[in-house]
Amino acid sequence: MTINPSAYQLKRYEGNPILSPKEGSSWESEVTTNPAAWYDEATGQVQLVYRAAGDDAEHRVHLGLAVSKDGYNFERVSEEPVLTPLVGSIDNGCVEDPRIVKIGDWYYITSATRPFPPGKYWENENHHADKNSHFPEEFPIAMRENFTSTHLFLTQDLADKNWLRAGRLTNPKLDDRDVVIFPEKIGGKWFTMHRPMQWHGEGYPNKFPGIWIAECEDLLEWKDMKLLAKGEYPWEEKIGANNPPLKTDHGWLIIYHGVGADKQYRLGALLVDLNDPTKVTHRTPNPIYEPVADYETQGLYKGVCFPCGHVVIDGTYFLYYGGGDVHCAVCTTPLQDLLGHLLENPVA
Repeated sequence: MTINPSAYQLKRYEGNPILSPKEGSSWESEVTTNPAAWYDEATGQVQLVYRAAGDDAEHRVHLGLAVSKDGYNFERVSEEPVLTPLVGSIDNGCVEDPRIVKIGDWYYITSATRPFPPGKYWENENHHADKNSHFPEEFPIAMRENFTSTHLFLTQDLADKNWLRAGRLTNPKLDDRDVVIFPEKIGGKWFTMHRPMQWHGEGYPNKFPGIWIAECEDLLEWKDMKLLAKGEYPWEEKIGANNPPLKTDHGWLIIYHGVGADKQYRLGALLVDLNDPTKVTHRTPNPIYEPVADYETQGLYKGVCFPCGHVVIDGTYFLYYGGGDVHCAVCTTPLQDLLGHLLENPVA
């Protein structure tokens, strides 16, 4: 397949990767990737919460924390994870791919979870071969087959290792991992974005998994979802939301990933209406970033750029992403340039 990248591209940081696995660590020797980010204006620090795993056969996944004064050079804050799977719980297998918003004094972190570890998926396509033995057959297939759900975690200090496990945000019958919260109420309602893997094909408006949106009074309530965006271009079949929406004068800015027939994870951007986030107003027709560097084209997954966090510092937009399912990396652009590019591509 032929992919035509956009003439406008985010700028890859020449010092990438900014965080890599730590040799000898029991919990981050194999993976440090897919980071969420928050800029603390009071301290001038960028806080990076990243997915981490050691070389254990089960591949149990944790969350670590690193901080930076300039957005590029990061230091780990602890020799231990800030969040680790709770044995015997619904997140016993993994906590991964976090997204952070701050509401009042609280950080709200959504994280994909599994009841049992996923195993070394890059070595064995049948890594869930024994999955059906974990739950009685009366349980939903999503539980018996170890699908991902999304849970909400709360803390007032990301370095505090006693995060509150607030509850599940997703339907237990669905594989729904790319869940992102809008950082404020809109019209008195909360909005969340989802990517239910089963909702596509016959009977659905989307041929492949897409981005769905829900409005709710309470983040933990059962949600009625509607399709927000689906794959439209040759570089995307399955798509999913990545970063928490960023409020701008022109709409809510959302970065999303598209996975085409070649299985490469490329990035695009959306603007949705400030007052009606179920309406997409602008969308990039061609990818604005794609895997080309060694740390993106090699690794546990060969050909992936997967962001979970972004910050804006003095007008510069920093997009933090995972490369190859192994490393953390960053790319940048003047925020106004990204918005200008989007504004050139209104949705009919």
